[in-house]
Amino acid sequence: MKLFLKVWKQDGAQDEGRFESHVLDEVSEDSSFLEMLDQLNEQLLAEGNEPVAFDHDCREGICGTCSLNINGYAHGPENSTTTCQLHMRKFEDGDTITIEPFRAKAFPVVKDLVVDRSAFDKIIQAGGYITVRTGSAPDGNALPVPKKDSDLAMDAAQCIGCGACVASCKNASAMLFTSAKAGHLNLLPQGQAEKDSRVLNMVAAMDEAGFGNCRNYGECSAACPKDISLDYIAKLNRDYAKAKVKKIFS
Repeated sequence: MKLFLKVWKQDGAQDEGRFESHVLDEVSEDSSFLEMLDQLNEQLLAEGNEPVAFDHDCREGICGTCSLNINGYAHGPENSTTTCQLHMRKFEDGDTITIEPFRAKAFPVVKDLVVDRSAFDKIIQAGGYITVRTGSAPDGNALPVPKKDSDLAMDAAQCIGCGACVASCKNASAMLFTSAKAGHLNLLPQGQAEKDSRVLNMVAAMDEAGFGNCRNYGECSAACPKDISLDYIAKLNRDYAKAKVKKIFS
């Protein structure tokens, strides 16, 4: 395959940035999108040019670091797929592909296609945990969990924190991410003791980080590579309202 690439280059958050055009020949349709970028960087280095910086780690659709906007779509045109699991057979010979970083105020550009997503870490630190005594691991059956609750908690736990939900939202909202992380713990018996404080603290951290308001249009769920449902946002709103009322009358 022969591809025409428009790749975003930016030296840092304060740099204006620009698109650079490249032509890449002999791209295998069986290669992944990140392998195609590896091929581009090999070509750039052979030409004596600076390679394109991009994030990656597991390349198995698990870690959530491969955050790219491809032709205007977070993670590319294929649904329920991370960038590293997107293969070049989804494109045609002679296609022009535009590659950009995730764009959000809370995700400042570090370099080229790499963004700083430490704002997600602050949301997790605000309440994405349970306080338990340390010691030996408890028996897995010591605290029964209803199957419905365990299934819903597992669905929420699939969130890999990639940021596609933020990148796809016009307001750069992090509600889907926050609701998945809070819902995962709030659905389990072990998370009930801190349920109210967890919701209040995580939403406060989300707002402080500079994420926008939820639009309820569903772009976040559509772009999510793990198909996290909008139902978790509805649950977060209900839990937040209850926690707020309890705090007022406590």
